Amino acid sequence: MANRKCANFGHGMATLCLALLIPLLARIAAAASEPNGSGVQELNVMIPMRDGVKLATDVYRPSSGGKFATVLMRTPYNKTVRAEAFAAYFVSRGYAVVVQDVRGRYKSQGHWRPLYDDGNDGFDTTQWIGHQSWSDESIGTVGTSYEGGTQHAMAIKHAPYLKALIPLFAMSDVGRYGTRHQGAFELRWFNWVFTLGDPGGAPNLVAAERAAIDPKYAPELAQLGLHVPDYLRALPLRSGDTPLKYAPDYEQWLVAAMQRGGDDPFYKDMGVDLIDHVADYEDIPAYHVTGWYDSWALQVANINYPTLKAGKKSLQRLIVGPWTHSAPGRAFAGDAEFTADAAIDLNAFQARWFDHWLKHADNHVDTEAPVRIYVMGGGDAHKTPEGRIFVGGHWRDENEWPLSRARTAAFYLHGDHSLTRESPSAHAPLVYRFDPHHPVPTLGGNNSSQGNLSTAGATDQRCRQGTGFCSDNEALSKRADVVVFESAALGADMEVTGPLTVKLWAASDGPDTDFTAKLIDVYPANADFPSGVALNIGDGIVRARYRDGGAARLIEPGKPYEYTIELYPTSLLFKRGHKIRVDISSSNYPRFDANPNTGEGLNDNHGWRVATNSIYMDEQHPSRIMLPVIPP
Repeated sequence: MANRKCANFGHGMATLCLALLIPLLARIAAAASEPNGSGVQELNVMIPMRDGVKLATDVYRPSSGGKFATVLMRTPYNKTVRAEAFAAYFVSRGYAVVVQDVRGRYKSQGHWRPLYDDGNDGFDTTQWIGHQSWSDESIGTVGTSYEGGTQHAMAIKHAPYLKALIPLFAMSDVGRYGTRHQGAFELRWFNWVFTLGDPGGAPNLVAAERAAIDPKYAPELAQLGLHVPDYLRALPLRSGDTPLKYAPDYEQWLVAAMQRGGDDPFYKDMGVDLIDHVADYEDIPAYHVTGWYDSWALQVANINYPTLKAGKKSLQRLIVGPWTHSAPGRAFAGDAEFTADAAIDLNAFQARWFDHWLKHADNHVDTEAPVRIYVMGGGDAHKTPEGRIFVGGHWRDENEWPLSRARTAAFYLHGDHSLTRESPSAHAPLVYRFDPHHPVPTLGGNNSSQGNLSTAGATDQRCRQGTGFCSDNEALSKRADVVVFESAALGADMEVTGPLTVKLWAASDGPDTDFTAKLIDVYPANADFPSGVALNIGDGIVRARYRDGGAARLIEPGKPYEYTIELYPTSLLFKRGHKIRVDISSSNYPRFDANPNTGEGLNDNHGWRVATNSIYMDEQHPSRIMLPVIPP
């Protein structure tokens, strides 16, 4: 059947499809032996949920018999593939491992509705585990991104037998940030849906067959991901306009997500709006994991950890590495290389947490510092063999997040494009034109699931033809719609660690527009990088109509408003001789959707207009970035 479906792609794609499917089928066949050297396996156990839908579940456990603590992962990313990364490791340490396809994905029944059903389904699954003869009624959960969201959903629903969580790079509060970011839509979700949840790989026929209303549409669905840039250029997305109509669960969710603001019940009722459900959240020890360039770093570090630490008695821990999304095993992020110890052994890290909470091991994990962060910077900026810039850095233990010893320093935007600690004097606004048909290309940042649309991590802010939506090799600072503010070269090292916020006074000649802000570390020229390097540190956006964080209210053309732009947090040592730069614009595409500037409904515009936007910098309108500076 798989060979016949692959043939529908044509000869070249059929070869690629078979090359991908044959190893997968071989792994599945090998895994079906029972028992084997790694223990007993029960594959594709169909566990009934409360509404009768059955979810496909694989169980791995030691062959020695007895009762075991369980490590649970609920995933939309194919349980067979995901188990390879950790199942054998934990079975060898005396754990049972349960990996389940979430509702509507791969071998599980039902319709896919992102996370809406995962609270109840997670509850029913943990209840099933606790009643098995091999279970000692202790469960710890793992999983990254969407899988991390399923952990939060279970905790909010009080799933039984949960004893410890490790939500890795976990999605939560998606209406505030992550799916919508202060009103703007994060287009990585467009890519995620159009690639049927496999944004980094080749066309996934298995996922397409599961998503399609009829298997005959699977080949066309599987190729959607190859044409995402074309579909983005044709926005807004309307039901029935693309082959995504053959996967109605996916199309319905994406169209709805793009049409609704972050305060809509569509987002708040998804099941992972943690900040609004603190009282409901089970009081369980949790180790929160993220990276400075993770797409969920703002939620994990600034919302999830401090909220649960303040609201729960159970131990809450936080670790933040210099990582991109779901990449704790790497010592680099984009163009930046860090020290070798920046990478961690994820399985060993998780095992220490579970050994203590599930097996009562006296490994002192409960007495270690509550927060561990990687402070980026301090390196000599040489070019590594891979062509990256050596940023360097080091790990440091802390007692809280954000750090109480940080001192907020306001750096003001000035009319001469400088960035200083002095308050601004009188100056006319700086004006630029924002054309949504020619938005500023995304270069790195807190991306995930972006596929080939853009890069992630620390990235020199210079376009490279063939990268994302770049059409030239010019620096973004040369664009007329990017307004640059730069400090003088620093006379001493300065550490910035904590949340980042820009207070921007701005106006537009239309009823709605966007304003973006980006913090950049400007490296001086050296022998390896004769033009210097400008590495992005954090970025953010605000849609003007959502400036107050609640219901949409269009702006009055020509009237200046103070906008609060939440950037993603960081920990970085700006070295002596470096410059601090802030770029202000109205687009960062395709990290965020481009505002048509018309004031029409979200994802329902029938036209586009070029906006003339103004940045104010004077005594009455002091635009500034608020940096959490750590005293030397």
